[in-house]
Amino acid sequence: MSEFSLPVPSWNNIPPIEVTGIARLLSDNQVVIGTSEGEMHITFFDCGVRILMGKERRDDYQILYSLPQREHIALAQDDEEIRITSEQFELLVNISPFHFRLYKSGELVQSSTRDGHFVREYRLPPLAKVDEGWFVALDLDNDEAVYGLGEKWGKLNKRGQLIRSFNSDALGVNAEISYKNTPFAWSPDGWGVFVHTPAPVTHGVGYAPWSQRAYGILVEDETLDVFLFAEKSGAELIDTYTQLTGRAPVPPDWSLGVILSKAYYKDVAEVLSTARTVRDNKMPCDVITLDGRAWQDTDTRFAFEWDPKRYQDPAALVKELKSMGFKVCVWEYPLVSVQNPLFKEMADKGWLLKDSRTQEAYRYQWDMSAFGETLTPLPESGIVDFTHPDAYTFWRDSHKPLFDLGIDMIKADFGEQVEDNNMLAHNGESGIALHNVYSLLYNRCVYEAAQMYSQTGAFLFSRSAWTGSQRYPSQWGGDPQADWGGFAANIRGGLSWGLSGGPYYATDVGGFYKDTRDAELFVRWSQAAIFSAHYRLHGIGQREPWSYGEEAAKAATKALQLRYRLLPYIKKVVIEASKSGLPVQRAMVLACPEDPASWAFESQFMFGDDLLVAPCFKPGGDVQVYLPEGDWVMLQDGREFNGGRVHRLNLKLDEIAVFVKRGTQIPLAAPGIEHLEHNSLDVVEYWSA
Repeated sequence: MSEFSLPVPSWNNIPPIEVTGIARLLSDNQVVIGTSEGEMHITFFDCGVRILMGKERRDDYQILYSLPQREHIALAQDDEEIRITSEQFELLVNISPFHFRLYKSGELVQSSTRDGHFVREYRLPPLAKVDEGWFVALDLDNDEAVYGLGEKWGKLNKRGQLIRSFNSDALGVNAEISYKNTPFAWSPDGWGVFVHTPAPVTHGVGYAPWSQRAYGILVEDETLDVFLFAEKSGAELIDTYTQLTGRAPVPPDWSLGVILSKAYYKDVAEVLSTARTVRDNKMPCDVITLDGRAWQDTDTRFAFEWDPKRYQDPAALVKELKSMGFKVCVWEYPLVSVQNPLFKEMADKGWLLKDSRTQEAYRYQWDMSAFGETLTPLPESGIVDFTHPDAYTFWRDSHKPLFDLGIDMIKADFGEQVEDNNMLAHNGESGIALHNVYSLLYNRCVYEAAQMYSQTGAFLFSRSAWTGSQRYPSQWGGDPQADWGGFAANIRGGLSWGLSGGPYYATDVGGFYKDTRDAELFVRWSQAAIFSAHYRLHGIGQREPWSYGEEAAKAATKALQLRYRLLPYIKKVVIEASKSGLPVQRAMVLACPEDPASWAFESQFMFGDDLLVAPCFKPGGDVQVYLPEGDWVMLQDGREFNGGRVHRLNLKLDEIAVFVKRGTQIPLAAPGIEHLEHNSLDVVEYWSA
């Protein structure tokens, strides 16, 4: 089930749940209410409430990192209403039909939908048990915006959209489907909602075919576990969410440099030739990547082994790259070809997902329509079962020889293939039930390997992610089309992931597929991407600046040099992100909550607290930027601009629309750094606005 396809349900004949029993205190912070669909458990925390119903979940997969501080409560009820109060909160539960209102300090935070219907009381049931699982409907004010829900390529404000939290091998950035999802959303009006589940969740966020004034949530799980948060701002809501689901650690310094990649370097000679050319051209770069086919035999991958036909001495290659100051990244995915002896070995031990019909190892068949001349058709494969403790340990520890060899970083690709309900995991889950959370288990396993065995600091690049994956950084936005629309969508995907608790992100600079050697596009993408947590040049074909011509090489290299000068600032921002959960790239709604006019400018962003970035998303250099109130200075040339208005600029090819507020100081590293092997991120001077 890789495509998003969900019929619009008819809500006419779905009865809402009814309160059927007397509410009782289960503890000093938890109430149990009897309903027509079983007991409802309501727990109060200092950030809001948790509502739990249905069957006890088989495995929680450690999605939650830590629970918030609990609040003591009091309970009162009569024939019409149940009233639960704490020091901060009051929850009023209407008995027939079920309907709730949540208040904080006397102000309404959120409630069940108030969308009435001429024939029945509610257009959408406030809470119902449905064939797919559970349905919840929350209220939306007339012009209320909603953000979050993972990496999505369209508008950051999800109002009016139908969004499905379901990880997909999206093969691009042009549709609703995406690689990184989480059922967490929030409103600048001061509330957030998080569905604690590994299951698919569909969100009708003021989606008119359901209801333009309600937020309908369809949870495909036997368990309903919903947190409602109440905080003053988006920053506080993300802080609360990431306290609950975990924060990203600070990545190693070298990961903040340029990561060079290509699909793919064909042999040792090409890798070394590229590395030498990078150094000869004095291009700033810290990491070089051996992608899928670059070091693995496609027919027999993945088995932690170098293709013997092309790599007779991998250690010599790694040593040579290290001598030039490169860190080395290698690719993997969590599948094992049936043509590799490792498949039978793991299958015999029960370490691969099984086919429930045969109890043998499931044989995954790739959709060959995605492969062509450049992307080689992939072999029938088994899928690693990370729910099996021994399989998890084996896969984690199999990375040790790579790190011992000198490999610094793993690119953990794929992870979206667990999608058939005939798949059976060691813990008893079927394919769809395991589908989303599989990427979390995969991310965790490989990151733990880096923590245990890396000699240069733990760092991971993963494509697929679920709730909690931000604990295992970093993520990149996969497979954008190499055109202006793909560029813009890739940037929005990163901003959307940041609004969903993922602080670090990288795009495929230059675009992954359908490259037309558009030099201007490459330069503008290169310029925008220096203002992200991580920077990677990647795609089908060369991504070195000089491959796009002399003028493009000069402009792109100038941008890379600026990134390296900004590395002390970037490091400061990622440290702050690790502490707060705030993303490095902050959409305007997050950066300027007091300036609603700025929220409409969804293609620009703040990079940390001090740099406002307006990427150029069209040929010709025209940029429109909204500057909030205050006096602003353009970073590159010191031009002054008034805030509180829109400015239209026309940029030269080597110019970037980046602004700093008057009076701000930006820490800079020494000029001329080409890599961080023997260079520090010490501040040598400040740029003053």
